[in-house]
Amino acid sequence: MNRSWSAVVKSSIFALAAVHVACGDAGVDPGGAGGSRPESPDSSSAPASTSTSSTSAGGDPGIWIPALETSWHWMIDHPLDLDDPRDMGLVDPTGAPIESPPPTVYDIDWEFTPAETVAALHAMGAKVICYVDVGAFEDYRPDAGDFPESVKGNPDYHWEGSFWLDIRQIELLEPIMRARFQVCKDKGFDAIEPDEVDGYANDSGFPLTYEDQIAYNRFIADLAHAMGMSVGLKGDIEQAEDLWPHFDWTLNEQCFEYEECQILVDAFLANGKAVFEVEYDDPFSGYMTDRSLFCEQANVWGFNSMEMPLDLDGGRWPCR
Repeated sequence: MNRSWSAVVKSSIFALAAVHVACGDAGVDPGGAGGSRPESPDSSSAPASTSTSSTSAGGDPGIWIPALETSWHWMIDHPLDLDDPRDMGLVDPTGAPIESPPPTVYDIDWEFTPAETVAALHAMGAKVICYVDVGAFEDYRPDAGDFPESVKGNPDYHWEGSFWLDIRQIELLEPIMRARFQVCKDKGFDAIEPDEVDGYANDSGFPLTYEDQIAYNRFIADLAHAMGMSVGLKGDIEQAEDLWPHFDWTLNEQCFEYEECQILVDAFLANGKAVFEVEYDDPFSGYMTDRSLFCEQANVWGFNSMEMPLDLDGGRWPCR
């Protein structure tokens, strides 16, 4: 598993009190804006999809685009078990019941997920997003031997076996990323979540510039669209104003913790594009999320926000 860690390159001095101010001092009980409730959904019930199709950023009206309000689940730690309520996002990470609607969108790993799982989720009425690392080399992936040594950079700290890529070398990375996206397409996925798209802002080992990252991220978006799938801007919030026209939705981590959510409102929601957002109980930083600090504001804005375990290994605390 690998995920973008904007927190690694930002100061971690923000305190819970600062987040409380940023969220308008909501003052509701923990979980009250959409956390755990005593009633359990039926784990065998099929999710009623709230997603919709419209013209994508790539101009294809046949590409699936998530609705602004979408119940979703993110589980990339291991292969999704369709019979496990935690894996399916029907309970919280402790196994306690939640009252929120079952997910209509699942974001799961490109390698771990067989076509049969995607088909089963589709049969339930759900859409499925394919998690793919596009900005870092992972030495444990089946295509690791396809990456030339010249594109491998410094370690992507916190994720063992992961190293930043030289995204300037698009001609070398293009066939690898195309092959990965083709796996997603062949398995029936509806969309791509491309991770690690902010190498320019990290210690990559290469002199990557803002413009290098814009060019690579646009290439990734164009590739997904050309293959008939929608694509989300994962993180890279500092470039949201330049990139939102090229992406169909966004997935952000910890924008409340780092007081940077407003750009997602201005760039994505203001242009009719869904925002998926997660805050963590983070054992690395000691930051423990209290849903009363962000859920009320997230719901006012129209974010599809959740609190989740850092490892994304099952269960969720949705804000609505």
